[in-house]
Amino acid sequence: MNSAFEAELYVHAIATEREAARRYAELAERMVPQDERAAALFRRLAQAEARRLADLRRESGGLELPDLSADHSWRMDGRDPLDIALRAEKDARAFFEHAARTAPDPVVRALALEMAAAEAAHADLLTRLAAQR
Repeated sequence: MNSAFEAELYVHAIATEREAARRYAELAERMVPQDERAAALFRRLAQAEARRLADLRRESGGLELPDLSADHSWRMDGRDPLDIALRAEKDARAFFEHAARTAPDPVVRALALEMAAAEAAHADLLTRLAAQR
């Protein structure tokens, strides 16, 4: 396994999940007075992202993680919270799909595909909620 590429992927995955957990919790609080269904979904996603973050930290425990070479911050502009979250999930999915296409090792590719699938599933949940509004 190419441990340098693996470590690079983990550092991005950890940053992505950390930002998502933080932002979903923030958006959940923001949505409480406006839309309890959206707030509840954001709370569930914040918890799921926090669990995945803990898993990633545990999985990468033996690796020397490099400094982060990209910014995975969500763009928290004046848009609707669902749009903010959906854009972030789509961006993360695109990042991990690219990593899967370029990964030199099948194990690393599998991790990238797993991350991309999770981001796609979250985007699907958000899209369905937006359609119900």
